Order: sequence, then C-alpha cells, then structure tokens
Amino acid sequence: MKTIINVVALVVAVSLQTKLGNMLMLGTAPLDLTLIAVVYIAMTSGPTVGLLAGMCAGLGQDALSGGIMMGKHTSMIGIGSLANTVVGYVVGQASTQFIVTGVLPRFVTFFGSTIIHAVIFMGLYELLGIAHFGFPWAGVLGQAAANAIVGVVILQALELIPGSAERRQNERANGFRATRRLE
Repeated sequence: MKTIINVVALVVAVSLQTKLGNMLMLGTAPLDLTLIAVVYIAMTSGPTVGLLAGMCAGLGQDALSGGIMMGKHTSMIGIGSLANTVVGYVVGQASTQFIVTGVLPRFVTFFGSTIIHAVIFMGLYELLGIAHFGFPWAGVLGQAAANAIVGVVILQALELIPGSAERRQNERANGFRATRRLE
C-alpha cells in the first residue's frame, strides 16, 4: 500500500511541476514539488527507496520538460534525475541517522536538500557548457525557503491523519518490538 501511495505522490508531483515549470521567479521556479515529494519519500522510507524515487521522479520530470539533447539544443535528459537521485539517497541516509520528526529538523532537511539539488543541477549544466545561470542564489534561497515551508506543512498535515504516526513507527521498528514484559 505504501508503494502505491509513493508512486501516486510522485506522479502527481511530476505532473503538477511540469505545469508550474513555466513560472519563473528570480531565475528559478518558485516551488519544486517533485523535490518535495522525493524528500518526503526519502525521509519516511530510507535511502534505497529515496534513491529510486529520486531517479524515477527526475527522469519523469526531465522527459516531460522536453529533455533530450539534440544538436545545439540546450536540454538534456538525466541531469535532473541525477540531482534528485543524490538528494533522495542523502536525505534517506540522514533520516536513518538523525531524528527528523520535529519541525525545525524537517525545515532544515527540505532547505538543505533544495540547496544540494540546485548545486548539482546548475553545476552540471555549467560544467558541461549547456547553460549559464549566472548567480541566481537569491532565487535558489527563495525556492529553498518555499520548499521547506510547503514540505513541513505537508508532512505535518499527513501526520494528522489518524494512525499515520503509529504506522510509520511500526514500519521503521520492524524487528525491535518487545514481545514480553520485563518484570
């Protein structure tokens, strides 16, 4: 069931992001819903699922945004996927090592993952000579703040669903349940 929910979340995020992709503010999109979905999945499911979610979401986003490099066109498939994959793995790994259940750690996680994504994405485009972004760091910081606020609000709202916190704790604990009482 959790796999179906994750797939639906990624499909909805990618499709909404392709519709919002035309809106630019200070050189970047004001919100990256695909990245928010990848970070959410990585935080709740771990590094392997985060890596796979990042790869699938990134490839879907690259393909739907018209990304195949042909001749002198400046669009390339795979760079967004690589950035999302790295972010999904790093966030998933960090969420297994650190407690990210509070509002502030989640905010920092979403904010930092947006910065990491931007550095990888823009860095690879600059390194390959495909595009020049200049210095859009005001836009990146604005996007990071927007992603962090929306991501925290979505996570907090999802935890208000009855039983969701308990189910997540039970899925994470797997083999660490006490079966008898200590006397």
